Amino acid sequence: MDASGSLSQQLGLRSGADIYHAACAACHGPDGAGTAQTAAGFDKPESFPHFDKCEETSPEYTRDYTAVVRDGGPARGFSQIMPAFREVLTAQEIDQVVRYLRSFCKDTGWPRGELNVPRALVTEKAFPESETILTTEANTRGPASVSNELSYEKTLGKRDQLEVAIPFGWLHQPGGGLGAGLGDIAIGEKHVLFSNLNSSPEQPIYASTGSILSLQGEIVLPTGNVGKGLGDGETVFGVFAAYDVVLPADTFVELQAGGDFPLHIHEAPRAVFFNSAFGKILSRNYGRQWTPMIEVLANRDLTRGAVTDWDVLPEFQVTLNRRQHVRAAIGLRIPVNDTAERPKQVVAYVLWDWFDGGLREGW
Repeated sequence: MDASGSLSQQLGLRSGADIYHAACAACHGPDGAGTAQTAAGFDKPESFPHFDKCEETSPEYTRDYTAVVRDGGPARGFSQIMPAFREVLTAQEIDQVVRYLRSFCKDTGWPRGELNVPRALVTEKAFPESETILTTEANTRGPASVSNELSYEKTLGKRDQLEVAIPFGWLHQPGGGLGAGLGDIAIGEKHVLFSNLNSSPEQPIYASTGSILSLQGEIVLPTGNVGKGLGDGETVFGVFAAYDVVLPADTFVELQAGGDFPLHIHEAPRAVFFNSAFGKILSRNYGRQWTPMIEVLANRDLTRGAVTDWDVLPEFQVTLNRRQHVRAAIGLRIPVNDTAERPKQVVAYVLWDWFDGGLREGW
C-alpha cells in the first residue's frame, strides 16, 4: 500500500459495511445469503457460505474468516474464486469486514466458534460439534494392550450434541495370545447451559475471551466381551459438566467433572472424576496450527479404602490440512501414584470435523 492509504480509504469506504457492499455483495449478496446463481456469473462451489445462516457461520472460527479474506479461498482449502484482499485492505479493515459478516447471524443463542478450544486427549470440552474421532491407547510396559474408541458426534440445533462412542481393542489373554472384540458402547447427549464471548472493537477480532458451560448425560451399555476383558458387563449411567475458558494470548483452560453410576453397585463401583487441560494455540492465523497442552487427571472409586488415582498427560495437537478440519494429537499419560500397577500409556487420536467438509477436502 502506498502512503495515501488503502484502496478502501481512497474510495471513501469507512466501515466494514461500506467495504462489504462495495467489494463482497456482488457475490455474497447484500444480506449475506449469496447472489442468485443466475446473477453470480460463475458456478458456486458446494462450500459457498451463507452468512445469514447461524447454523453455518456461528461454529466457525473468526480467524478462518480473516485468513480467507486476507489470503483468498486457497488459504483454507476453499475455492480459488474467492480472491485475496491483503493488497487492498489493512488488517484493521479486514477485521471490520469480518465483524460485519458476523452480524448477519441475528440469533445470539448460538455459541461462537472462538469458544471451541482444541480437543484434549481425555478431558471433554463444552462446545458441541459434528465430528468423528478415532482414539488409541497403548501401554508402554506389561502385557500387550491396545484399546481404541471411535466417537461420532453430531450437533442438534444450536446448543445440543448427540455422541456415540464405540470402543474396541486387543488385549493380552491369561492363556496367551490376544483377544479382540467390542467394548461397552456409550450414548450421550450434551447441552450448552451458558456461553459468553467478550470482543472489543479496539482489539483484533480474533483476540476474544469468554467461557462456555455444558452438561452431558450418557448411558453405557454392556455390549462388550467381559470374558476377554473388553467390558464390565454392567449398565452404567454417567453425568459430567464441562467448562472451558478462553483467555488472552491464545491460552485456554478446560475443566470436566462428573461421575459414573452402575445400575448394580455390586457388579461395578461408583466412581467420580475430575479432568483438566491447559493449553496455548501457536501459529493461529495463517499457518499450521500447533497446540501444546497438559492435562491433570483424577479418578476415584467410591468404595471404602479407595485412593484417588492421579495422572499427568503432556500432549500436543496439530492440524493436518489447510482447512484445519483434520487434526491429530499424541501424548504420554503418566501415573503420579500407584505406578507399579498402572503403566504409562501412549494416547493418540485423529479427528475429522466433517461439518467443515469432506475428509479429502481442504488439503
